[in-house]
Amino acid sequence: MEKHIMGENGISYTLGEDGLYYPDLYLPEETEYLIGKYGMLRKTYLKEQRKGLYLELVLAGKLNEHLYLIDEECNQMMDRLVEQMKEKQGVTEELKMQNQMAWVGRMNNIRACAEEIVLKEIVYR
Repeated sequence: MEKHIMGENGISYTLGEDGLYYPDLYLPEETEYLIGKYGMLRKTYLKEQRKGLYLELVLAGKLNEHLYLIDEECNQMMDRLVEQMKEKQGVTEELKMQNQMAWVGRMNNIRACAEEIVLKEIVYR
């Protein structure tokens, strides 16, 4: 028996130890991206809640790119929201110099609010 054969459908097959031929199927190569916090949260969400979309991205070789783009979009939105909220609430460098603890408290609150919006609007949609 031949170890490798080409089927009529154009797919190559390899002989397994059990005497059966198995198709030689490979996932497409994916580009490596550095994926941050929001990209990893998106990956977990897709795996657990949107399995169809997750598998579609994996099989198309687009998962890493998708996660990278989501991560970038989230970080940009976070920066924008934090700046807007700081301005609206009057959180300035002057406040930081006068009362550092109040500044830290307000900044933590602003970041938490901004992150909640980012997670709802981008990561978990």
